[in-house]
Amino acid sequence: MRSFTNTIPFFIFWFFTTTSADTLTGTQTLRTNETLLSSNQTYVLGFFTGSNSNLYLGIWYRNTTERTIVWVANRDNPLNNSGGFLKFGDSGNIVLVNSSENTIWSSNQTSAKNPVLQLLDSGNLVIIEANSDPTKYLWQGFDHPSDTLLPGMKVGQDLDTGIEMHLTSWKVTGKDPSTGDYFTKLDYHGLPEMFILNNNQTVFRTGPWNGEGFSGMPEMHADTDSIEFSFIADADEVYYSYTVGNNSLISRLLLTSDGKLQRFTMLEGTQAWSMFWYVPRDQCDEYKECGPNGICDNNASPVCKCMRGFSPKNQQAWDLRDGSDGCVRNTGLDCGNDKFWKVQYVKLPQTGTAFLNRSMTLLECEALCQRNCSCTAYANADIRNGGSGCVMWITELIDMRQYSEGIGGQDLYVRLAASDVGGSSETNNIAEIVGITVSAIVVLLGLLGIYLIRRKRKLQSILNVNTQQIGSFHRNQDQVTDEVVFSSNMDDLELPMFDFDTLTMATNNFSEANKIGEGGFGSVYKVWKQWREGTTLELIDSSIGDTYSISEGLRCIHIGLLCVQERAEDRPTMSSVVMMLNSESISMAEPKSPGFSIGKNHVETDSSSSKKDETWSVNQVTVTLLDAR
Repeated sequence: MRSFTNTIPFFIFWFFTTTSADTLTGTQTLRTNETLLSSNQTYVLGFFTGSNSNLYLGIWYRNTTERTIVWVANRDNPLNNSGGFLKFGDSGNIVLVNSSENTIWSSNQTSAKNPVLQLLDSGNLVIIEANSDPTKYLWQGFDHPSDTLLPGMKVGQDLDTGIEMHLTSWKVTGKDPSTGDYFTKLDYHGLPEMFILNNNQTVFRTGPWNGEGFSGMPEMHADTDSIEFSFIADADEVYYSYTVGNNSLISRLLLTSDGKLQRFTMLEGTQAWSMFWYVPRDQCDEYKECGPNGICDNNASPVCKCMRGFSPKNQQAWDLRDGSDGCVRNTGLDCGNDKFWKVQYVKLPQTGTAFLNRSMTLLECEALCQRNCSCTAYANADIRNGGSGCVMWITELIDMRQYSEGIGGQDLYVRLAASDVGGSSETNNIAEIVGITVSAIVVLLGLLGIYLIRRKRKLQSILNVNTQQIGSFHRNQDQVTDEVVFSSNMDDLELPMFDFDTLTMATNNFSEANKIGEGGFGSVYKVWKQWREGTTLELIDSSIGDTYSISEGLRCIHIGLLCVQERAEDRPTMSSVVMMLNSESISMAEPKSPGFSIGKNHVETDSSSSKKDETWSVNQVTVTLLDAR
């Protein structure tokens, strides 16, 4: 491969002799004008000169408009302009020496008998034993990141070796690769989360990993579908990483010298980077912007607010838009009588000292928090598949942020004095809507049953039950024909089935004047009709006003319709109802037409194309018996 020169702003690159080799053996050296090239021709290992005219050993992308350095070996121990070279030491370490052959930098791994240095297609620089398992690394550059996280790199800690992997900014991004002021740190205590620190002062917190991403970084969810994130926490290691599934897409994560974490992407062939997102990006990303028990909402003015049951600790400073003192409780807690208030779409508080149990349910978590008088809040540790696990705080709630619905965050349940919860919390609104919906359905079904029983008795007195017949009957207002199916056995005689069109005509399109209790057929069919027409919200009592969530109201009616399905197997259990009421992430089946009386039901067999008729009745219900112990 021919020699080439590449000069870009801030860096002076030497005239390189680049070969197609991606390895360096124990008898070879790499001079300042030589490079290694990964087999996929994506990454180059070689020497570059910083703005201070010193030489550094680094890795960069081969085909980009501007040379992008992704890893530096000797960032704090540069070679002077007199040169040097890379070679293997006596113990099998890779060492960088100056022109006097004094060691400037070393890999410091355990000794190797026949070592080989290889630049992998991932950009990882590794030392392996020749003629042995190529995936068993004696040392790897990915364990020692610089300011860039490549796909497959990890940020976290190897709990067996004690190696901590974190990004550290350059002194000046693009100019001086020596260690800068900012670095990332993954705190694996409690529910793991990542921080950006300026020296030892935290400036940004991602929020804990909730199974889908960091709860305080909704920007991650905006990433292309080709980028897949992973978080591993076990007895051996705790780390965050990512992979790119699209070979035509290149992506990197950069920590800049001013403390910004930036996601860059580049499509193959464009040779130019595009910034996808960055953090911190606004006032609410600043660490502890609104102090203990305060919530930062970038859509509000001022951005700091106190949760229900809390007030500003320093009202004067709060009025001047300084929320750093945070909020304090309005009412002291009374352990046995305290309640919990749900705060939605929130970046969870700092979790370093929080209790974590990944196997508990949310209800078990609530019970544990209720019993522990020191518990201040709880939440699901993982929000996937309806939620699981328990994270519980016993300290003040630090560094929270409010997001808009559907943008980010998750539910947090905050402990409050019962008097501060009142009767208008979101949970109480749900209960009120559920109560209205379920009670209405139960009453309507009962009254409908009374009406149909009276109708049955009337029909029994005038019809010959020894033969099957389909007749027509007349009503005072309209002449309505309805098919009625009878059994040839008197004991099997059940209630007639009225089709939907008949009910619509008989009730004058379900007029309020004909509602149940006043001569009408009942409101269950009306609920079903309005559900199908998309006008279900008209069923909610107007006295509630706008104090409820529309999505929760629709969800309650949806659950109510599922509870009156004709077939027992289509109805949810009470435990399922509780879960559906407490989590909007649980998917629910679409309700079918509610059951009322005897009729023909098509039951699917094992074959998707074969069906049979089955007679069913209103007596097909489920019964729960309680046995005393």
